[in-house]
Order: sequence, then structure tokens, then C-alpha cells
Amino acid sequence: MTDDVEGAKKFYGELLGWTFEGSDEELYGGYVTASKDGKQVAGIMAKMPDQAEMPNTWSIYLRSTDAEATAAAVADAGGQVFVPPMTVPEMGVMAMASDPSGAVVGIWEPLGHAGYQLVNETGSVGWHELNSRGYEAAVEFYRKAFGWETSTMADTPEFRYTTLGEGEAARAGIFDANTFLPEGVPSHWQIFLVVDNADEAVKKIAELGGQVIAEPWDDPHGRHARVTDAQGAPFMLHQSLR
Repeated sequence: MTDDVEGAKKFYGELLGWTFEGSDEELYGGYVTASKDGKQVAGIMAKMPDQAEMPNTWSIYLRSTDAEATAAAVADAGGQVFVPPMTVPEMGVMAMASDPSGAVVGIWEPLGHAGYQLVNETGSVGWHELNSRGYEAAVEFYRKAFGWETSTMADTPEFRYTTLGEGEAARAGIFDANTFLPEGVPSHWQIFLVVDNADEAVKKIAELGGQVIAEPWDDPHGRHARVTDAQGAPFMLHQSLR
């Protein structure tokens, strides 16, 4: 979600080699689909007038077989549905909600649009992570509302982390970020975009007008950097070290 669709297309096109296809303005509000090597990897949407004060940001949508039922489950599990399920013609049914820690998450019941066609490859999304100020409540919420089968990856006072799935089959993570997030930064989901070389990517990001919030570092899962695009939307870079 951005206030500069053309600027975002230029940024991600040059950084990741994305190509773009627009949509019917009347039906879909000019939604832009981003692809890598002909496979869909993301979407770009202009903010509506009533969203002008909201920050530019990436959102994630969790797949549902029944958006109405999932929205009800979200409410029952302690979340809040602030955009009730609505049909996007021929594409799917979407809703927007927040979990008990305040992080915004989308719900998507696919009809004609199934979502990602490429993941975990250069130029695509490789990981989704919730930085939560209410870790225990968030883990329980996603189990109840979305039926997640979770695995505790780490549980120490210094680092608590739970994944959707286990080991190599894990598909997302929940991080206890209460002492990590700067004051005033709420719980939020973030995406990791895969690059071949994180160090070269941060140089390119600076050239394109983005910001490098944290220079590349290594951990057991790869080499990462925390950055923003030229419009200020934050995301993570991920480089596999295998």
C-alpha cells in the first residue's frame, strides 16, 4: 500500500527485476500485480484518500477456505475485524483484521486469484514474520483463528520464537519483540524479500532512494538487512548462505 505506485514500480523493478500488470480501475481500483520471470510475487495498491495519514506498508494475507468463517474465528479468538469480508470480483474474498497484539493481517479466500506463484526464490518473498508485543497471546490467536500448527523454535528470556510448521517446512514466524521494538512501534508483520547478495542489494537500495535501517548481518538462517523502499515502506532482505 503506497502513495506513489509509479515510484514503487520503479524501485522494485530495478531492485528485484519485477514486471507489472495493471488492472481495471473501476473494478479493482488500479491494483498492480508484480511478477518475477512471469510468476506473480506481490501486489501494489494506491492508498485511498481516507488512508492518506497511514504509512506506506506491506501487508500479508493468510489464505482461508471461507473468509466469513475465518472472520468470525478471528473475533472469537480475541482479534478485531475492521474490514468485513468483501468480494473482489472474480478474484476472491478479502477481509482485514488485527490480532490481539495489534498487528494487522489480511484474510484471503481465493476464487480466480490464488496468490503467490513463486516463493523462496530470488526476487520473491521468502519469509513472513510477526514482530509482536504480545507474543503468547499472538501465538494462541493464530492457532485458534487460522488453525496454525505451531512449533517452538526458541523459548529463553532473551529470545522467544514460534513458527508455523516445523524445521524446513516452516512457513512463517512469530517473534517476541516486546523488548526489541523501538518505543512507539506497534506489533506488525514484515516480509523478507530474497536477493542473491544482501550487501549489493543495500547499495542498490540507497541508490534508488530507499533507506538502510540495519546493515547486513548473518544468522543461522542467512544474511539479512532491514531496509525501506523509496516511499518508506519497510521490509527485510534475505540472502541464503547455503
